[in-house]
Amino acid sequence: MFAVTATQIDPDNPLAGLTLGEHSEPKVPDGWTTVTVRAAALNHHDLWTLKGVGIRQDRLPIVLGCDAAGVDEDGNEVIVHSVIGSGPDETLDPKRSLLSEVHDGTFADRVAVPRRNLVPKPAALSFEHAACLPTAWLTAYRMLFEKAGLEPGSTVLVQGAGGGVATALIALGRAAGYRIWATSRTEGKRAAALELGADQVFEPGARLPERVDAVMETVGQATWDHSLKSLKPGGRIVVCGATSGAVPPADLNRVFFLQLSVVGSTMGTREQLRRLAVFLEQTGVRPVVDRAMPLAEARDGFSALASGEIFGKIVFTR
Repeated sequence: MFAVTATQIDPDNPLAGLTLGEHSEPKVPDGWTTVTVRAAALNHHDLWTLKGVGIRQDRLPIVLGCDAAGVDEDGNEVIVHSVIGSGPDETLDPKRSLLSEVHDGTFADRVAVPRRNLVPKPAALSFEHAACLPTAWLTAYRMLFEKAGLEPGSTVLVQGAGGGVATALIALGRAAGYRIWATSRTEGKRAAALELGADQVFEPGARLPERVDAVMETVGQATWDHSLKSLKPGGRIVVCGATSGAVPPADLNRVFFLQLSVVGSTMGTREQLRRLAVFLEQTGVRPVVDRAMPLAEARDGFSALASGEIFGKIVFTR
């Protein structure tokens, strides 16, 4: 079968280890099944794997890709939950992994996954839209609806509008009745955030009209100080990553004086993925797809992600 694999690690030139071509069919352990992939979404996790983050050279080659939507062995249209783990919340299992870390991922004709990881795909969702849900959109769903502790009408600041998680936060927050503000370095992305549903947009570090109830933080070092200064007393920062570098030490005086809280967030559970799919079906909200392209052109997709010049998700189709 055709697949996109990581064959070597290179922190300085990650695309040097990106290999496209024939790969062996997936092995199917007991309790697992195969899914014929119709669409698979690209994430920063895939780029970081090529840089050697969270994986060793001795695990290579490995098929890349966390997210997919496709058809199972019984002909059902499904979404693949990419967290391999056990327990009521598999994301908190100390032995958990994501597809493409221990087991081959989704950038292939077929992928093997535990049967329990399959979620029915609503007929109203295209394969391309459904493939965007398991990582970026599920992370945003958990940040907003589990970790943020918000009531309808709350004001939420989304730092770094443009990425998959940030665009999901804007769209989901708007649909849930929050007032969404967003920041971005580029005028074009700020305009796109407004079109997506943000109420107001700002340049990074800009003084806001008022302090917010919560900040959704995916950027890290470049926006951290602004995130702290933007919160109301008792406000909360929800952190899921740091694309611009490690989060610096918090201003503890500000945190204690204003009773701020900082909450880490992971990807959601299989059950939350099911609820997210139903939420999109019922509300009509859909992921922003910057571009969809054949899996055979994956190198171009990785280059676009590395450049940062995208708004939304890159999706590979089969």
